[in-house]
Amino acid sequence: MAQNTQARGLLAAIAAVPLLAVMAALLSQHVWDMQPCAWCVLQRLIFVALALAAGLGLVLPGALGSRIGAALALVLAGLGLATALWHHFVASSSASCNLTLADRVMGATGLDSLLPQVFAAYASCADARVDLAGMPYEFWSGALFTLLGMMALWALRMLRRPA
Repeated sequence: MAQNTQARGLLAAIAAVPLLAVMAALLSQHVWDMQPCAWCVLQRLIFVALALAAGLGLVLPGALGSRIGAALALVLAGLGLATALWHHFVASSSASCNLTLADRVMGATGLDSLLPQVFAAYASCADARVDLAGMPYEFWSGALFTLLGMMALWALRMLRRPA
């Protein structure tokens, strides 16, 4: 029972931390004028989806519900890490993000029109290249996706142990 409580605590953290990351990205965009590219806003979307997955694990009953939320969070964290790495090693060298996978995904969701202050891309991939404390912004994002994935994996391991 204590392991399930600890796993649910991890899920609560996994639900909160990505939302704080999106808030930090919005702060850097709207206060410090660091305009996002399509890959930046796709990472925001994955952070929100990750938070929702963890939240789902909290509202679904029992250990099975927690396992579902943690598993979804783990998959989304992996997707987010892959997106951050692609952003750094491929997209940031590109002059334009138009018609890239990130641009198409954001366009298909309609979130760039519905919530442009959060999900619209205002810069090209090359123009959005920004360092934060000497490290590319997308590496911070990738590190956070890695941490969230490790937390989800830890929650899953706790939920597999016999009580």
